[in-house]
Amino acid sequence: MATSVALVMALTACGSGDGDGQKASSASAAGGGLEKTTLTIGIAPVPSAAPLYIAEKRGFFKAEGLTVKTEIIQAPQAVMPKIINGSMDAFLTSYVTLLSIQDSGAVKLKLFQHVQSAAPGVAGVVVPKDSPVKTPADLKGKTIAVNSLKAMGQTITNAHLQAAGLAPEDVKYVPVQFADQLGALASKKVDAAWLVEPFLSAAKKTGATEILDTMSGPTNGMPIDGWAASEKWMADNPKTAAALRRALTKAQEAMTDRKAINEVVPTYTQIPAPAVEAMKLGTFAMEPDVPAFQKLADLMHGYGYLKAKTDVAQLIAPKTG
Repeated sequence: MATSVALVMALTACGSGDGDGQKASSASAAGGGLEKTTLTIGIAPVPSAAPLYIAEKRGFFKAEGLTVKTEIIQAPQAVMPKIINGSMDAFLTSYVTLLSIQDSGAVKLKLFQHVQSAAPGVAGVVVPKDSPVKTPADLKGKTIAVNSLKAMGQTITNAHLQAAGLAPEDVKYVPVQFADQLGALASKKVDAAWLVEPFLSAAKKTGATEILDTMSGPTNGMPIDGWAASEKWMADNPKTAAALRRALTKAQEAMTDRKAINEVVPTYTQIPAPAVEAMKLGTFAMEPDVPAFQKLADLMHGYGYLKAKTDVAQLIAPKTG
């Protein structure tokens, strides 16, 4: 997240309905000489982490000969030393964070499994019910709260402001955690706030008005988050990486059933079950939309958030094993 990585990141085996396939995978894992069988994966307690918990619940990790431990991370950048030294094997990351880390030169990363893409209704800019701001154009000269500067919220809001005839420098962005943004709006510390679900729905219930759906139109379909590891880790642990990807891929496939998401998200987040069932989510596709990923990278470079232009195809790990 990270954005989603706040979109707001433990997300009795019930079986996958593919028992023979699991037995075959398990046998392959047992005899395939996995380089590592116990993995530490960094996650944020957000809906996008659901594949990991689905994979655990349905025995997909066990079938691959893997034992997975989780570590809560608030920002992937903060755990890069662990990724570099191998004490953390993989992590959930927003695509914006992935691009930023890669651009910094700290470590070469590879995205090995996509999770979620943008869809209308998942994130937007809201203003208080008594605000004089009625349209995106009215935001000129105003202050907008975002959970993190130069991240997903600021990037995609800029794209919509430009569509409304404003330049990014026509507004001022202020970092405010999602949980504190309603208070900042009420106290008039900010004029508007960029919120994601479930905070967006909560804001509307208080009377806040959404003036921009920032995951529609020019940003609809943009990739939000996925699973990544260092290029070195994947090269050093090819069989383990393939096994991990297979397990998470099965879980991703299971997420086409909304019930699978609703069942696990309340178990590792503070989001109550009724709110999980009601909240809007992005699209849980198997693969990212590469042109949309490239557009995201180009926007970030154009706004000065990335030093160099990026060929995003180089960040996606080839499917092997």
